[in-house]
Formats: sequence, C-alpha cells, structure tokens
Amino acid sequence: MHDILIRGGLLFDGSGAAGVRGDVAIDNGRIAAIGATIAEPARKTIDAEGLAVAPGFIDIKTHSDFTLPINPKAESKVRQGVTTEIIGHCGFSVAPCLAGKVELLKDYLSPSAPWTPFRELTFPQYLDTFPATSVNAGMLVGHNTLRLMAMGMADRAPTAAELDAMLALLEDGLKAGALGMSSGLFTPPGSYTRPDEMHAFGRLLKKYNAAYFTHLRDESNQVLESVEEAIDVADKCGVHVEIVHFKCSGTDNWGKAETALTMIADARARGLDVDCDAYPYAAGSNPLKNLLPQWVQAGGVEAMIARLKQTETRARIRADIERDGLNNWGRIPSWDCVQISISPHLPQFAGRTLLSIANERKQDPVDTLADYLVDDQGATRVLVTSISEDDIEHIVASPAALVGSDGNCVAPYGQVGKGMPHPRFYGTFPRILHHYVRERGALPLELAIHKMTGATARALKLKDRGLLKQGYRADVAIFDPADFRDRATYADPHQFPSGTRTTVLVNGVPVVEDAKHTEALPGRVLRRDASGAVL
Repeated sequence: MHDILIRGGLLFDGSGAAGVRGDVAIDNGRIAAIGATIAEPARKTIDAEGLAVAPGFIDIKTHSDFTLPINPKAESKVRQGVTTEIIGHCGFSVAPCLAGKVELLKDYLSPSAPWTPFRELTFPQYLDTFPATSVNAGMLVGHNTLRLMAMGMADRAPTAAELDAMLALLEDGLKAGALGMSSGLFTPPGSYTRPDEMHAFGRLLKKYNAAYFTHLRDESNQVLESVEEAIDVADKCGVHVEIVHFKCSGTDNWGKAETALTMIADARARGLDVDCDAYPYAAGSNPLKNLLPQWVQAGGVEAMIARLKQTETRARIRADIERDGLNNWGRIPSWDCVQISISPHLPQFAGRTLLSIANERKQDPVDTLADYLVDDQGATRVLVTSISEDDIEHIVASPAALVGSDGNCVAPYGQVGKGMPHPRFYGTFPRILHHYVRERGALPLELAIHKMTGATARALKLKDRGLLKQGYRADVAIFDPADFRDRATYADPHQFPSGTRTTVLVNGVPVVEDAKHTEALPGRVLRRDASGAVL
C-alpha cells in the first residue's frame, strides 16, 4: 500500500515535455511510481482530475532567510507551489556573524531584515540550527557580510590578511554545505570590490564545486558591461555563475534585455556555465538608501545620516541624479515611481510614493528622500518601477532565464504582515503561469514549469529534486491551470493566489491541501557535497 496516490492529473515532469494524464504514487517521502493508472491502494488519495501535477517550484532567488525564522510556515511561497528556496543572496547573509559584529550586521541589514534576530553565529552553526520550516532551504554565504566581518565598510581593496580572513570564513561555510557565495556589487561594501578580489573567491568556489550568484554591479546604465563582468568570473574561475533578478533598469536601458540574453547564450555556447533568473514585474525593491549615489552611503548608516542632514550633500545628490539617474536603477519617469514598502519607524507612510509625500510637504523630492531616511534611521525599503514590460516578456519567454521571486516568505499577519511588500512575494509563480502563459501566450505551460523546476534543479545541481521521476523527493505542486493566478497588487500585496484546489507536498508531506496550510513543517536544509551535488 502506498502512502499517497495522486490520481488522474495532467503530469508535467519538469523536463519541458508536454503534460500527460496519469497517477503518481509516493512512499517514504519519495516518488515510488508514475503511470497511466496505478492500481495499488494508498492510505491517502488526492483527486487531481482536471489539475496540473508538477514538481514543486524552486525559487532560486529569495531573501527568506530574513523571515523563515519568524514565519516558518512560509505561507506566501508554499501557497504558490514553491517547495524550495535558495537564500542568502545579493551579498547579504545573516551568517557568519563574528563576536563583536552583531550590531554592525544588524544595522547594515536593517532595511531588509527589520525583524530578524541576529546573534553571533558561524556558518556551520547557522545550517545546524536553522529552524524547521514548511519549505526546503539552500543557503549561500554573502560576500558583503564577509567584507563587513573582515573590514567593515572600508572603501578599498582588502589587505592580504583581510582577504585570507574572508576566504577562511567562506571555506568554513562551503565545508558545512553552503551552495556557494552571493555578491551584491551594486552597493557598499560589495561595490568597493574589484574583479581580482572576486576571482580569488571564484577560485575557492571552484575548489569546492560550489557556485557564484551575483547581483550585477549595475543593472542600469552599465548593465551590459556588468553582465560581461559576471561572465568573466565563469571564464576565469570555471564556476557556475547565476546572474540573479536580471533586469535592464531605467528608461535609457529599455530594450537591452535581448542583447544581454544573447551574451549569456554566447557564453554558454563557449562552454561556460552561466544562467540568469528574473521576476515578472516592472517594479523592483531595494533599501531606499541604495537609490542614492554610493559616496552618500560610505562609512555606514550613521555616517550616511549625518551627510543627509547637510544642504551641500543634498545639492550634490540632486546633481548626480539629474546626470545619471538613480544608483543601479537609472532614470525613472518621476518620483511617483518610488513607493514606500516597509518603514519600521514611519509605518504610516507604507504605500505612499515619494512624490506624494513631497507634494504634501511642499518639498523638493530629494529633500523628502533625505529627510525620510534620517527620520526612519536608514531602514526604509521601497518599490521602484523602472523596468520595461516588453523586456519582462522577452525574459519570461526565454528558455535561458529561470524564475526567482527575489521575495521573502511572508503572510498577512504577525510581524511579517507589516508594511506593503512587493506583490512578487505572493504572486511570482502564478503570475507567470496565468498572465504570461494563459493570457499573453508568451510561452507554453510545459516550458514555464520547466523553467521553475527541472531547469532550476540543473543549475543548482539538485540531485533528486526538480522532476517527477521515480526515486526523486516528493516535492509536488498540484494546481488548476485555469484558476491559479496572482491576486497580490502593489496597492494590496498581502493576498494569496486564487485556486481552491491547490495542494503542495514537501518531502511527501502535504503542506497545503485545497489551498489551506496544514501547519506541517517538513522542509529540509539542503547541503552541497564534495562533488557539488546538493542533497
């Protein structure tokens, strides 16, 4: 007798093949059998008639390390069909956190992780003590965090001793099973890094068959040069490079996505292991401080706040933005494109745009921005609408681009229910399946599922996840393709997807049944072994 039998669904195995009607049997957390009809009885039968049955979706790019410890049910993700999250991106990770550096890291990550409990923590301890959650999680070591631990916010190359210290911390994480290292070359202190430093990390990653995940140095005016810099790491170091939340931001850069995707395709044709991922929204999300020129942020939050109080600083910021646009975001049509998302000390402004606040105060928007950061102690997070819809559709349709939400797991209640998060936290995967597959016809359903499952598992070297295949882990998403759509909006983001029959299994355990969370926490911490395979 099987543990679970999923009967009569349209099976999409994650390979990109078209769906076929059939049954799936599950025993001991693994797929035991797949067939047109499975006659053996089961302790539990799930009626999948009229539903799609797919491998659980793999969210390759998230920051749920900031919320899983306080929202282990991972509701906004698992209700989308997500069963695995890769965390620790953009150079930001909560470990390693050395003695005497807890407040430094907490202060640095405050706009992204205002409610996260920080403590002294080695990376092995982080993996060993990660709480039980509803989803699987694979962890990355953040390069910005390494720099903070070794040299603070210093705007210079590391000394030999400092580089050795960072490499030792990375190696400690890799030996414990971290999937690789992430970088955030767009913001201090990562932006102070030159290519030779990143190549030193790349060589260590290669030694451990680990991967490099990068937030490009510039996603706007220098986006093509930044893509080339990322490809160069794959070329020089022989490692897998993942360009995360790929976009061409700012009106001056719309239309460049096709060129960048061609650059990635050409690199792959040369034998380099390069991938990218993206989310299907015109707005991105970032700490408000990161929109400012990098010189404003030098020295940390206290130094930045002191500068922002000065009239001459604001005049220089105004001139820089007029010349270049926003740091890493480029030119936006107006300040109405910047919306307050999470504001720990000024929560009453969540959902408001900088332009509306500036008009209310009868201020220049740069003065409003500066005053706001001072009053919110640098901890504000915003949404920035800066991406072309044509570019989004081109990326979504590309077989070379994977899917990553760049979002935290949250819920409409408790600490993680505060503020106005990006709707991608709740809607990334159903938005692609409904808007871009059913409404726009940008790609077939089987390719969309492949980009969320089998293709992502290949990029991550997941050994036994990402496919509906006998012997594989029973991470399974069951949904109605005709009624599985995103409902989260910028104005009302805390909304789960539609679909009353959505069912999600993680390691063979039902976590969502008929769109209701079961309270189960069967997720596992995924670790990379010496060969590079992730289990």
